[in-house]
Amino acid sequence: MPKTHKEIFIARLMHERDKFELLLNRVGYTRRMTLTGVSGKWSIKDMLAHILAYEQYIADRMHEILHGEEYVPCRTQNALDAFLDEFGYPDFGSPLLDDDEPNEWVTEKYKNVALDDVVMQEIQAFSSIISYLETLTEEMMNRHHLYDRVANNTFLHYREHAVDIKRWLRSNTTYNKR
Repeated sequence: MPKTHKEIFIARLMHERDKFELLLNRVGYTRRMTLTGVSGKWSIKDMLAHILAYEQYIADRMHEILHGEEYVPCRTQNALDAFLDEFGYPDFGSPLLDDDEPNEWVTEKYKNVALDDVVMQEIQAFSSIISYLETLTEEMMNRHHLYDRVANNTFLHYREHAVDIKRWLRSNTTYNKR
């Protein structure tokens, strides 16, 4: 029996997730996760917090779609502030935000959060995405352009940061001496 577009997409997402987790396992769940300089001044923990925020953003938009709610990107600073208060992360879809401002906010928010908590929250956000993917109909997925939106906030994002992690691993003398 041929697979649906959604089944193929979920399989691809899980494959890409496995590749990303294998890369993180190469780093090891050690102090190295918090060493800065992996990507600019970011550590791998910072990258995970960044990915977590984007995954939670798309999971929440999927929740809204599932419940017939409409997301409208923030168009004013007051709306941005209210969005941040309500959801706990910036409105990444707002045309008012540049690329750097929300990233700085995310790294600042998670700076003093334990690595275990960041990892747990990121796994929960990813699990929510999978759950919504399994629940939303193919028609809903297409109407709301969710395949592209989910890809951009998950596995395309993993690939982007994997490049920096791999480069860092190659240049990290502690890693290479193992």
